[in-house]
Amino acid sequence: MTFWEHLQELRVRLLRMVLGFFLGAAIAWYFKEQLLLVLTQPYIEGWPDASTRPSLHFSDPAGLFVSYVKISIMGGLILSLPLQLYQLWAFVAPGLYAKEKWIAGPFVIISTALFCTGAYFGWRFVFPVAFQYLLSFSQIPLNSELTMQPTVMIESYLAFIMQALLAFGVVFEIPVVVFFLALAGVIDHTHLIKFFRYFIVIAFIVSAIITPPDPLSQILLAAPLVLLYGLSIGIAWLVAKRPWKRSA
Repeated sequence: MTFWEHLQELRVRLLRMVLGFFLGAAIAWYFKEQLLLVLTQPYIEGWPDASTRPSLHFSDPAGLFVSYVKISIMGGLILSLPLQLYQLWAFVAPGLYAKEKWIAGPFVIISTALFCTGAYFGWRFVFPVAFQYLLSFSQIPLNSELTMQPTVMIESYLAFIMQALLAFGVVFEIPVVVFFLALAGVIDHTHLIKFFRYFIVIAFIVSAIITPPDPLSQILLAAPLVLLYGLSIGIAWLVAKRPWKRSA
């Protein structure tokens, strides 16, 4: 295709991605209350005082409406993720060899599955532990005349939980990134094996940045990252041994 034909193709792909996002956002808006309850489940599980109900607050009349809009945006991105990945692949596929185009289906399925697995892992296992640890500091001795009550704003909570879910989903894409780097010949399994000890340090640094500042949450993220890196070594080895590997 000519340069202008490439631009036309890009415009069509981007238009489909935008339409898919708005469709997903509309669906998420319809289920906004249910999605809010899902997002707040780790906070509810980590609530320190069993005698009171967990609560979130908003500081202005439009605060809850804006929060629902943010939830819809996030829902639109996640629901349309398979379409976004397919459109991205469809744009670059014409530049690939016929033997490489079969990757499209597995790429979309595996990338989506890894992203959702990472987000679910953080939501189900890491965040409840983190909130329980952080909110436990509000508990003071019973004979004290002072009480500490958490007042968490819904805007701050959603900003934290959405960024954390996105971060967990992205870091779980390590095998996909390694696969394409190995396919392009940038790295192979020997490079990954040599870099393994350094990756362990990087995994804990990334965990310390993404998760709240408690050791258990950091370990809960660092351990799966190390396992995914080990899986990536196996993927890079399979790519190096593929029977359809082209000569230089």
